[in-house]
Amino acid sequence: MACKTVCRLCDRLVISQAVTFAGGALTINLPAGSYRNGQKYCIVVAQSIPDTATINAPVVVTIGTGTAQYPLTKCNCAQVTACGIRTRTKYSTVVVTTATGGTFRLLGRPACAPNNALESINGTAPAAEAGGGTT
Repeated sequence: MACKTVCRLCDRLVISQAVTFAGGALTINLPAGSYRNGQKYCIVVAQSIPDTATINAPVVVTIGTGTAQYPLTKCNCAQVTACGIRTRTKYSTVVVTTATGGTFRLLGRPACAPNNALESINGTAPAAEAGGGTT
């Protein structure tokens, strides 16, 4: 099948305005507007992920000049971390609101991210890795 050379973009395709890392969170800033409960939005992360971002930083979304942070969550409601986000990538989300805020929930799985879950738990704290650097 041939690719269309001209096509209209969906009204709910949203291109990020900025991606920043501060206060321990990776923030994706979206254009100002109202994002409706239950509505699907395809978010394109257009900017580079800052080199200073840590892989386990939670990903949050801000809108326009607003200061409210809305978590980006996986389809199982777990928080997406920075290691699951890629630049120049489209993420299908749905907005889920509550009485006091909301979230952007991914409809699919984020990028391949390491699973840092422990193999088992036994009531003691995990041992520190050998050669952990200087103190």
